Amino acid sequence: MFINKILKYCKQIRENITYKKGEFLIMSTEAVDRRVRRTRKQLRECLVTLLKQKKVQDITVRELTELADLNRGTFYLHYKDVFDLLEKTESELLDDFNQLVMKHDAEDLKKHPYGIFVEIYTLAYDNADLVEILLGENGDLNRLKQLIRDKCLHDWMEVFRTGNPAIFDAYFSFIVSGCVGLVQYWLKTGMKETPQQLARLTEQVIRKGIGVLDTDPFADIENVRS
Repeated sequence: MFINKILKYCKQIRENITYKKGEFLIMSTEAVDRRVRRTRKQLRECLVTLLKQKKVQDITVRELTELADLNRGTFYLHYKDVFDLLEKTESELLDDFNQLVMKHDAEDLKKHPYGIFVEIYTLAYDNADLVEILLGENGDLNRLKQLIRDKCLHDWMEVFRTGNPAIFDAYFSFIVSGCVGLVQYWLKTGMKETPQQLARLTEQVIRKGIGVLDTDPFADIENVRS
C-alpha cells in the first residue's frame, strides 16, 4: 500500500511537470505570435505612411525597415518584397470586407441594403488611412474594384438575376463605382458624416435614384459614430 501511494504521488508530480512544460510552451508560442503580429502591424503602418508620399514601386525595403526601426532580415521573414507586403495588407482588408458581405443573406440585401452598407462604411472608417491610400493616386483603384466585384458578383447574381446578364454587370459596376466615389468624397471632406448616414444615403440612391435629391436621407440618422 505504501509503495502504491509513493508511485501514485510520483505520477502526479510527473504529470504536473509535463503540464507546466506544456503551459510554458503555450505561453512561449503566444509570445512569439504577439511579436509577429506587432512586427507586421508596424510594417503595415510604415507602408501606409510611405504610400502617402510615393508609389509602391518607388518604396524600398531599406527605407521601410529604417522607418519601422527593424532590420531587413526581419522584413524578409514575413514578406518577399514591398509588393508582397502591400498585397497581403490589401488582402487582409478585403477578407474583412468579404466576411461582412457574406454574413448577409443576398435576399435580405435586396430588401434592406442599409444594414450591409453600415458595416462597409464602418470598416472604411476604422481603416481610413489604408482605404485612403488604396483609393488615392498611389493605389490601384481598378484592381480594388475588380477584387470587390469578384467577391460579390457570383452570390449576388443568384438573387439579382435579370434576363440579360450584361444588365446586371452594368448595374453592379455602377453601384461599386458609386460607393467607391462616395467613400473618396467622404475621405476628402474629413469624414464628417457617420457610417450610418452614408449607409442611409446609399440605400436611398439605390432605391430612388435622382429622386433622393428631393429628400434628406440624414434626417432620421443621428450624427454620432457608434
